[in-house]
Amino acid sequence: MKDDIFQNIGSKLTLSQRIERTIESAIREKKLVAGDKLPTEREMCESFGVSRTALREALRRLSARGLVSIHKGSGMYVTELKIEEAIKTLNLYYDLKFDRNLLSQIIEVRMKFEPQIAGLAAINRSDEDLAEMRENLVAFENCNPDDTQKEADLDNKFHLIITIATSNPIMQVTMEPIYSLLPRMRNYIYGNIDGEKENTLRYHRQIFEAIRNQDIEKATDVMRDHLIRSSEIYDTYMKDASERK
Repeated sequence: MKDDIFQNIGSKLTLSQRIERTIESAIREKKLVAGDKLPTEREMCESFGVSRTALREALRRLSARGLVSIHKGSGMYVTELKIEEAIKTLNLYYDLKFDRNLLSQIIEVRMKFEPQIAGLAAINRSDEDLAEMRENLVAFENCNPDDTQKEADLDNKFHLIITIATSNPIMQVTMEPIYSLLPRMRNYIYGNIDGEKENTLRYHRQIFEAIRNQDIEKATDVMRDHLIRSSEIYDTYMKDASERK
């Protein structure tokens, strides 16, 4: 079946790009699946009708994108794409695009999705998820108030645990890169707004109780209230930042 993949590809486009697209299409169409060993360089050069230089350039780009892995002395293999790699790519995108507009868009996305995520977590959460949430609450409560970065990280992790508790990996891929941006803002909030840590902890406890009791409606409502509060604070921060310019 793989003979129809490695065929002479002609020379209308850049050869390395044509090779890259051909192998990528085969992976997308599942003609090549994770763990499959590719033919040798010599075999692929003969099949494609290309030079070793063009082939190596294509393989280098495929490897950089995480589609194939090259093992010295063993050969080349189709890589199993992992959720962590997808998240890293989105993390990089958001980091490069981070500004006030992106922050406003992120808040809007959170308002739309996170209440439903909390409701889904109430249905699907496991004992392990609950234990992680409980541990997070204790760590957040006992965190040194001068360590605002750690408080921000723990806040971020609580929301991530809830997302993972949905047992829906698409939710995690979508939301985890968004959460990775939030400690920047939360660090400011905990360091400058009196009583905000206590407010956050109160919301988190209520959300935890609702998820533990599998109360979908309450988990959804409390998460929505929590996000409304966060949105108001972010709006105030952005307004203040604008006035300081």
